[in-house]
Amino acid sequence: MIDVIWLLLFVSGVVTALATGRVDGVSKAIIGGAETGVELSIGLISVISFWLGLMSIAERAGIVNGLARILKPVGTFLYPSVPPDHPAMGAILMNMSANLLGVGNAATPLGLKAMAELQKLNPTQDTASDAMCTLLAVNTASITLIPTTVIAVRMQYGSANPTAIVGTTIVATAMGTLAAVVLDRWFRVWSRRGER
Repeated sequence: MIDVIWLLLFVSGVVTALATGRVDGVSKAIIGGAETGVELSIGLISVISFWLGLMSIAERAGIVNGLARILKPVGTFLYPSVPPDHPAMGAILMNMSANLLGVGNAATPLGLKAMAELQKLNPTQDTASDAMCTLLAVNTASITLIPTTVIAVRMQYGSANPTAIVGTTIVATAMGTLAAVVLDRWFRVWSRRGER
């Protein structure tokens, strides 16, 4: 569906440019946007490589596993239907740890593994389980302590203090995660009342 929306936006822009005689503006915007995208990507490679390397060292040093052990009580509270020693819980905790450390690239495969493991526990294979919905909500709104990608973008564009957003990021993501958990629980209770 998103592909269709983007295609419609692009086509409507080109048609509008043709109708108003501003095709040269569209050409400049396309070329300029592509150029900016390449410059930004190349600039981000070094910073993201640094952070991913740092997180890889943290993972090898056992920091990520240690963080997962610390998060285990949170995991059992958020996912009461998942057995504590099931591989799904391990993948969920590792996903939460990676998100907490701001490494979305590492969190994505862990989230996918967690979903696959949760599907094995799912009694109705064609409907998402409560734990799957909770994982999606918590993963999307995850608390982030070190917003590495945003810091990298700010560095790329010459910010005087690229890490100034760390405090506000922690507050915003904590509020987002709290809202996600509360709404997840509320919708779960509401849907069960509707089934009665």
